[in-house]
Amino acid sequence: MSLKRFGVSLEEELLDDLDQYAGDNGFANRSQAIRFLIEKYSAEQKWQCNHTVAGAVIIIYDRNLKDLASKINDVQSEYTDVTLSTNLYYLDSQLCMYIAAIKGTAFRLTELADRLTTIKGIRHGKLVMSRAD
Repeated sequence: MSLKRFGVSLEEELLDDLDQYAGDNGFANRSQAIRFLIEKYSAEQKWQCNHTVAGAVIIIYDRNLKDLASKINDVQSEYTDVTLSTNLYYLDSQLCMYIAAIKGTAFRLTELADRLTTIKGIRHGKLVMSRAD
């Protein structure tokens, strides 16, 4: 894909915010930061329109909590139609990180993520989605 150049006029405060954002997120320049923000916006619009997207659900939990792993498996088994793979990593003697790679309609993936991340005992959960087209 070829790049096109264009000019943008911004208020000084907004430009300072863009520079801060670029620096905080490790972008080499303003163009990369703007490109990322536009791609993020585009992906989020597709989520709202319920297009096909791909992503991952990541959850962190205490493996010593009774029945938590089986609750995760029970929920995940209802979403085999959108699950590409799952992995479990032992972060230390107590914490596990569960990652499910997923692809499907934005609504279905969000539903799965909501079900997984709201299981009692989950310490942290996050859904990451991107365009799949």
